[in-house]
Amino acid sequence: MPLNIKQLVDYVDKNDWPFTQGHRLCPGCNAPMVAKWATLTAKALGYEPVVGAATGCLEVSTTIYPFTAWNVPYIHNAFENVAATITGAEAAYRSLVNRGKVDNKKVKFIAFAGDGGTYDIGLQALSGAIERGHDFVYVLYDNEGYMNTGNQRSGSTPTGADSTTEPVGKAKAGKLQFKKSIVDIIAGHEGVYAATASTSEPMDFMKKMEKALEFEGPAFIAVLAPCVRFWRIPESSGPEMTKLAVETKYWPLWEYFMGEYKVTKKPRNFKPVSDYVTKLGRFNKLLKRDDSAEVIEEMQKYVNAKWDRLLALEEISKDKPLRTKI
Repeated sequence: MPLNIKQLVDYVDKNDWPFTQGHRLCPGCNAPMVAKWATLTAKALGYEPVVGAATGCLEVSTTIYPFTAWNVPYIHNAFENVAATITGAEAAYRSLVNRGKVDNKKVKFIAFAGDGGTYDIGLQALSGAIERGHDFVYVLYDNEGYMNTGNQRSGSTPTGADSTTEPVGKAKAGKLQFKKSIVDIIAGHEGVYAATASTSEPMDFMKKMEKALEFEGPAFIAVLAPCVRFWRIPESSGPEMTKLAVETKYWPLWEYFMGEYKVTKKPRNFKPVSDYVTKLGRFNKLLKRDDSAEVIEEMQKYVNAKWDRLLALEEISKDKPLRTKI
């Protein structure tokens, strides 16, 4: 039966949260929403999650010795290797099951990492784990920078956003490159389930998490999850900002399954990307530059082109699944 609100409520009513209080994440941080919703979905559907977390905000703030916010089996990994660690655990478990050493239970291996540990330093381990076909779910909480160490630029940082390693100033408008298309990169491995999600759409995320858990093979979900401190936004406004990101085409909600693309939310009326940029304090320095209108216009052209491409991929891939192995 597909996941529904009653299942979630019934589970919480009778059980402890798999991810709970006791963490030290900043007020308003959206990362704990991602961890809570992902593990709750797994538990409500009867899975036993085994979690690995890469070094980053989520890890350092949820496992401050001797405290932990995790009520599930958990391992801390280095910045770059959570995909290798969690798939090593998956392979070991599968070997023990095959040899009759342990019972074959409904166990699912889940990795959590930020964008620095996914787009950049962890991409090699993630790509290798996916290509080998391990049965695991990788959940990216994307706050668009190395926020744990003070807002350094990552491959996820958007054009024009201020960061400590590529600040906006007189010489240039901060980072000049567009945000790396991480879900397209994962989809390029082909034998995967991959999707985007946002903290403004919890049920969309949890339904995608359900598909990821049920998929026998590598699955990946990228969740836009603001860092209120370095996005320079009010503590209570994270989901509001991700809603605006969806409504401006900046962060479309879509999924990829074995060659087929599907857009899961199509707003009736899109807002200009300038509505999103002007809400985030991280763009304040950009807006003071004489060329800010040109930079925002280029961003608008980019998100329009990405959206049109996504719709085209959805149309041409209908009912055309790929065979990814013999």
